[in-house]
Amino acid sequence: MRIWSLHPKYLDAKGLVALWRETLLAKHVLEGKTKGYTNHPQLDRFKAQKDPPKFINQYLADVFEEAASRGYQFDRKKFRKPARRPKMNVTSGQMEFEVKHLKRKLKMRDRKKLAEVAKVKIFDPHPLFRIVRGEMEEWEIV
Repeated sequence: MRIWSLHPKYLDAKGLVALWRETLLAKHVLEGKTKGYTNHPQLDRFKAQKDPPKFINQYLADVFEEAASRGYQFDRKKFRKPARRPKMNVTSGQMEFEVKHLKRKLKMRDRKKLAEVAKVKIFDPHPLFRIVRGEMEEWEIV
């Protein structure tokens, strides 16, 4: 499971579809609707929030918007967008790790998208996140 801190605009088609599916699974976990993946490290940052479903729903809403901008037909009924946009922190070290990780994936999967991403000087976080200084997140598995 990979719930990217990077903006979904950097993902290739396979990556964006996988993100949607994995985040839907994460939503079910955070809502207590499944027994699997309940202790997955990628969910720790959501679990640390006062209202985890609110945050994962906002995350999904932003992924949905990116998908819609590409003409994808994801199901809007799969999430409830919060009335107010919540924000979470992500460290600069985590962002750096994810940029490198994404480039490795794109090198294998989508060279065209890799060329596009390689031109980016400063990467935007997923809209749910604000970048704070720091090392790679403790929940990240290398």
